[in-house]
Amino acid sequence: MIGTVSLRGILAVWFAMAGPLGAMLLSAPAQAQVSLYTAVDLARRNSAPVRIAQADVARAQASLSETRDVYLPSFSAGSSVGYTYGFPVGQPTLFNGQAQSLVVSFSQPDYIRAARAGLHAATLSLQDALDQVELDASLDYLQLDTITQQLVALGEQKSYAEKLEQVEEARLSAGVESQIAATKAELNGSRADLKRLDLEAQAAVLRERLSHLAGLPADSFRTKPESVPGAPPNLDRTALPMQTSGVQAAFSDAASKHYLARGDDRQILRPQAAFGVQYSRFAMFNNYRQYYNAFQHNNFDVGIQLTIPLFDAVKTAHARQSAADAVHADTQAEQDRQNADEQVVQLRKSLATLRAQAKIADLEAQLASQQLQSVLLQLASPPASATPLTPADEMQARINERARFSDALDARFALLKAELSLLRVTGGLHAWVDTAARQ
Repeated sequence: MIGTVSLRGILAVWFAMAGPLGAMLLSAPAQAQVSLYTAVDLARRNSAPVRIAQADVARAQASLSETRDVYLPSFSAGSSVGYTYGFPVGQPTLFNGQAQSLVVSFSQPDYIRAARAGLHAATLSLQDALDQVELDASLDYLQLDTITQQLVALGEQKSYAEKLEQVEEARLSAGVESQIAATKAELNGSRADLKRLDLEAQAAVLRERLSHLAGLPADSFRTKPESVPGAPPNLDRTALPMQTSGVQAAFSDAASKHYLARGDDRQILRPQAAFGVQYSRFAMFNNYRQYYNAFQHNNFDVGIQLTIPLFDAVKTAHARQSAADAVHADTQAEQDRQNADEQVVQLRKSLATLRAQAKIADLEAQLASQQLQSVLLQLASPPASATPLTPADEMQARINERARFSDALDARFALLKAELSLLRVTGGLHAWVDTAARQ
C-alpha cells in the first residue's frame, strides 16, 4: 500500500547504506591525539634502549650473585656402572654424590666488589637511558607538533600562491603585467610544494621514531599542542649536579675494572682453600675383591684442598690485561666528564643567541602580520595620494605573513631544543615532563 513501509524494506535500505559506510570506517585509520606526557611515559616503558639497560641491570645482578655464591656448596650426583676386566682402573659406582665450595680466596672479595660496582654502574646507565629517552621522545614530539603547525600554514601559503598566480596570469593576459611577475608567482607555489614535501618527509620519520619509542601506530599519531608545558624560568641559573648519571656510570664502571684487576693480581703467590665432601656406593658385581683385600661398598671422604699458585704465566698476563682495562676505563670516565662539562658550557652560551634569534623571528612575524593588516586596510579604503594596491599585493602580503610565521616556529623549536638539552644535563628534564601531566 502507498504510505506503508515494511520492516523488510527498512532493513534493506539500512544495510545498503551501512555497507559502504562501514567499509569507509574500517578502511580509515583511527587517529589518536596523544599528549606529550603520554608519549614520554610510553617511551620510558617501551623503548628499546630502556629495555636493553634493564637487561644489563639484570645481568649485573646475576653476576653479583655468581661471585658471592662460590662460597655456597654446589651439589651433584651421578653413577658410573660398567663392566671391568683385569685390574680395575676406576670406581664402578652405583651412586655417587659430592659437594664442594670455596673457603678462602684472596681474590674473591675483590671480584665481589667489582660485581657490586658493576651493578651500580648498570643502574646508573639505566637512569641515563631513561633520561635520554625522555629527551628524545620530547624533542621528537615537539618537532612533530611544530611541523604539523607549519604544514597548516604552508597549506594556506600554497592557496595564496595559487591565487597570486591566477591574478598575475590575468594581468599578463590583459597586458598590464610582464612575464617576470607571472614567473615569480609560479616560483612561490613551487617553493611551497618543495617545502611541503620536505616537511611531510620529516613528519613521517618523526612519527616512525615515536612509534618505535612509545609503541604506538605511526600513521595514527597526532600531537596535542596544549599538552606542552612552557620552559622553566631562570634556566641560566639552574645549579649543575656534580656529575650526570651517565658520567657516574662511567666512573662506577672504572671502579669495577680496578677491583677486577686487583683480584686478578692476587691470583698468584696467595693460598686458596676449597672444601669438598663425597659419598660413593660401589658395585658388588665387579672384580674389585680380587685385587683389594679390604674392599667395601660404602665410601665417604671429606676434606680441605689447599693450593698455593707459585707461577702461572697465563694468569700473570691476564692480570696485566685487567690493569690496562682499568686505566682505559678511568681515562674514558674522565673524558666523559669533560665532554659533559663542555656540553653544558656550550648549551648555556647558546641560549642567549637562540633567544635573540627567536625574538627576531617573532618580531618579523609580527611585522609581516602588521603589514598584511595595512595592505587590507588600504585595499578597503584606498588613500587618494598613494599608489593604489592590487589583489596581487594582498596575496604577496599573505604569503609573506605565513612564511614568517613558519620561520618563527622553527626559531622557537631551536630554542626549546637547547633548553631541554640543558635540562637533561642538569637533571631537571624529568620534573619538566611531569608538569606536562597537569596540562
